[in-house]
Amino acid sequence: MNVKDYMEGVGRAARAAARETAKASTAAKDRALLAMAAAIRAGREALLAANAEDLAEARAAGLEPAMIDRLTLTEKGIESMAQGLEQVAALPDPVGEITDVKRRPSGIQVGRMRVPLGVVGIIYEARPNVTADAAALCLKSGNAAILRGGKEAIRSNQAVAACVRAGLAAAGLPETAVQVIGTTDREAVGHLVAMPEYVDVIVPRGGKGLIERISKEARVPVIKHLDGNCHVYVDDGADPAKALRIVENAKTQRLGTCNTAESLLVARGEAARQLPAIARMLVDRGIEIRGCAETRALVPGARAADEEDWYTEYLDAIISVKVVAGLDEAIAHINKYSSAHTEAIVTENYTHAMRFLREVDSSSVMVNASTRFADGFEYGLGAEIGISTDKFHARGPVGLEGLTSQKWVVFGDGEVRA
Repeated sequence: MNVKDYMEGVGRAARAAARETAKASTAAKDRALLAMAAAIRAGREALLAANAEDLAEARAAGLEPAMIDRLTLTEKGIESMAQGLEQVAALPDPVGEITDVKRRPSGIQVGRMRVPLGVVGIIYEARPNVTADAAALCLKSGNAAILRGGKEAIRSNQAVAACVRAGLAAAGLPETAVQVIGTTDREAVGHLVAMPEYVDVIVPRGGKGLIERISKEARVPVIKHLDGNCHVYVDDGADPAKALRIVENAKTQRLGTCNTAESLLVARGEAARQLPAIARMLVDRGIEIRGCAETRALVPGARAADEEDWYTEYLDAIISVKVVAGLDEAIAHINKYSSAHTEAIVTENYTHAMRFLREVDSSSVMVNASTRFADGFEYGLGAEIGISTDKFHARGPVGLEGLTSQKWVVFGDGEVRA
């Protein structure tokens, strides 16, 4: 296979399909999504068989357990995929929505219309369910999609892709509206991110190494985040039970997600009262603590944290802990070391809460809630294509609206400019 020619063919087909999906009715898109869900349920045995082949090869290659876990499809997971497609079908269609219409002194009315981005390239690792999720979100938002999954999931992704094509065909939409790359050659990624004539935006979903490579090589805009170094700050006067519950969930509910807390800050006035109990809970849950000198004085067994720890997204049973003077130092620490993903404050002080919301420069900022809520489903987006820590064009969980743009529209009645 000539990978360059193959990818250009995929790109041309996607560009042509995008013109069709952009003008497709909501009813047609929803029919396609429901047909995809039905095809996934009907194709359960084929999906499980394809996934079993991928799993056997992955285990033989010595893939780490976390990767095996992400790769594994179960009957429950297949049903969740189907339900996810149905949930996206039930969401409001953002395409064509006109907002902010204002009449100008000249007599014209000026507003903004929400429109698709065009062709969205999505590069991801391991998770076959992303194939269905990405197809659903891109189609509902009127885009065409080019999906490139990891080589470890090639058979699973192609099996899901067959169900997606069946759904598109059932609704009379072009099957090339969602294309799953059929080669595992890494050269395909290099071409995908460097085809601005065919691709309008790239969304990488995977590890830091993948996202750094995409960001370096891309010739089209990228919606991305590199790290999820999320913080919880326990403020002066914070409720101890609330703080304990939030820290436990933020750090221990799942270790390997981008919205898991990796750093804990505690106000000096609360450290002696709250930190020992929080530390006992973390240690009991198997979490290693790396702390500043004040932390180690209060938490026997804590290891010394170095400068690199404050920057680190562990994705593991490790947390960095620092005692800070108060709110000002907490905000300064977060804005220096955070990856601008998600931060939370535990506080009973309204003024402190509002300052934290205003002054912390991250894509999600929370008051008295676990960082684990930073998720498209939890935010009411139905689903998400990823999380962006950029400031343009989307920030935070990227759902349907994040896969659209707005153009200016003008309504007149024969007005001309003087």
